[in-house]
Amino acid sequence: MSHPFNQAGQLGRRGFMSRVAKTAFGVGVGAPFINPALANMLPNTDKKLIFLYMAGGMSHLDTFDPHPGTEEAGPVKAINTNIDGIQLSEFFPKTAQQMDKLTVIRSMYSTQGAHGQGNYLMHTGYEPRSSIVHPTLGSWSMLHQGRINPALPGNIVIAPGSDYAYAGFLPPELGAVPIGDAAKGLQFSKRPGWVNEKQYHDQLDLANTFDRQFREKYKQRSVTAYEKFYADAVTLMESEDLTAFDIHKESKETKAMYGEKSKFGRGCLLARRLIEHGVRCVEVTKGGWDSHNEMPEENARDLDRALAALMQDLSDRGLLDSTIVVVATEFGRNPELKPESMGRDHWAKAFSTMIGGGGIKTGQVIGATDRGHEVAADKVLIPDLHATIGTAMGMPIKKVIMSDSGRPFNVGYKGTPIKGLI
Repeated sequence: MSHPFNQAGQLGRRGFMSRVAKTAFGVGVGAPFINPALANMLPNTDKKLIFLYMAGGMSHLDTFDPHPGTEEAGPVKAINTNIDGIQLSEFFPKTAQQMDKLTVIRSMYSTQGAHGQGNYLMHTGYEPRSSIVHPTLGSWSMLHQGRINPALPGNIVIAPGSDYAYAGFLPPELGAVPIGDAAKGLQFSKRPGWVNEKQYHDQLDLANTFDRQFREKYKQRSVTAYEKFYADAVTLMESEDLTAFDIHKESKETKAMYGEKSKFGRGCLLARRLIEHGVRCVEVTKGGWDSHNEMPEENARDLDRALAALMQDLSDRGLLDSTIVVVATEFGRNPELKPESMGRDHWAKAFSTMIGGGGIKTGQVIGATDRGHEVAADKVLIPDLHATIGTAMGMPIKKVIMSDSGRPFNVGYKGTPIKGLI
């Protein structure tokens, strides 16, 4: 029998969520902020996370694990970085000058070679199961650490995919607030100019009255979460911290450094602004990496510019020591290059990620591949990456949390923090 929450009649679960979200922010269905009362009870370290997700499967050979002079490399050359002995693809000249702030992990391995499953595993640290949805790293951080700035959401995702996991089995208020376009920021988040303050709050009270019957009839956790979301949204609308979402306040030089015409570049600039204002976890998604029939040069150069700008900007502002930056993807691409198109198919047996900041040991390479085919040294599983990030952020990664179904879960599943990084 279906859950009573799914039989809510004319309003319905998704309709209710959309209605509250649009009333508050003018955005589609997303997850709300963590309850401030809960946040005040949590250990609150200053570590933050920027998670740059390359959706579609970023080619490791054409980015962070070049093998110059081999058949697998094709026409892509390798260039030196500012760390002796470490090379990147020729598409990353700017990031090469930031290599002292980053570590390349070249020995990533996944058990999932399809996009949906690989995306889920990279975001949650767990393989997908039909019976449960697992939390993302941002949601785990909200549970264990809470917000830093009480006026802002602690967990935000910029340009999320349609299958983003959000809070999973954790309370919905621990999930990420979605922002579709960094240039537009948090849309419709201010009180309309044609409504005075009394009229504005009267309208909110009226909407609350209309929704009360539904909330009393369906006392579900998701409904309670959106009540909290509603209250937090109203508080944020009146907050001076809303300026954090406005990248147009940045100088022309800064916007140009990130790539003003680049959606991903604008996303990275917004991520820096949010981190600077005390948002704990920000993800920026960059799609278009499913390059079966083309060389991913354009995407790679876009990533290069934004990543290098982000690392330098965080460093210049004194934020890098407290901010972990991760570049990740669901899997790599086949080392066997298609000569007719310069494309590559899916490859889960070996791929690369990058990590830096937040006290992570940088200027090094972890692991190696056999010309891009197989992991040749120091295999790193995705749960290991999650355990590493969680440990670096100060989360109790082995602390067991029980789901509603009574099953035990923790950050990074059975993963072990990567040696040489923390």
